[in-house]
Amino acid sequence: MRKIYIWVVCLFLIGWVAEAIARQDLKIEGKKLVSHKPPFTMSMPSEYRLIHSFSHDNPGESSLTRAYFFIKEKEKKVEEMFILQISDKTNPQALPMTAPPLKPYTEKRMYSKAKIKKGDLEIEHMSQLMAWNPDARSLQPIVKKGITIPPHWALQGQFQFIYLGEHGVFVRYSRDVNSYGLNVSGEGKDWEKDVISRNEKKVYDTFQKSFTEMVNSITIKNP
Repeated sequence: MRKIYIWVVCLFLIGWVAEAIARQDLKIEGKKLVSHKPPFTMSMPSEYRLIHSFSHDNPGESSLTRAYFFIKEKEKKVEEMFILQISDKTNPQALPMTAPPLKPYTEKRMYSKAKIKKGDLEIEHMSQLMAWNPDARSLQPIVKKGITIPPHWALQGQFQFIYLGEHGVFVRYSRDVNSYGLNVSGEGKDWEKDVISRNEKKVYDTFQKSFTEMVNSITIKNP
């Protein structure tokens, strides 16, 4: 029993150290996100609370992934989620990191997709409608802390870039469609690109503008 207890304590300490190291590589200053590895900064749409972070090894891909979950809440209910994943190459002899292109969940609903250049760096970004799923395994760390994730539509922005073949950055930012103070439809068909109008179009355009400003604010620090 004593050996089992010591082993459990060791696993806890290893996890705690990994999380502490992950937090050291990133910091938030108000609405400004500062990453030290890879070195970049960006302005975020709101001020967020870091609610969970972890890191895990990917031996098959010769990489280590760090994940950070930020939220903006109101009365213990999520209004915005900001999830940042950074993959670091762990084997110098491995091939440069790559990332598959971003794809919309469906071609029917309204979405926007583009690429921008920041020096030699290419950033791919996309925005679309999606549904929050509080039962998703990846969101359980948030739910277990007593925070409600509404099971309805949200607007989501994603962007990704590869830094010098050594680091991969992937962001998923989403916001509750009902958090804009407008009466919007809960039917997916009303968000389709051929019919979207009125309040749904206003909310989509407002989100798209905010998300694009965030992507454009990315500043890369060259080595």
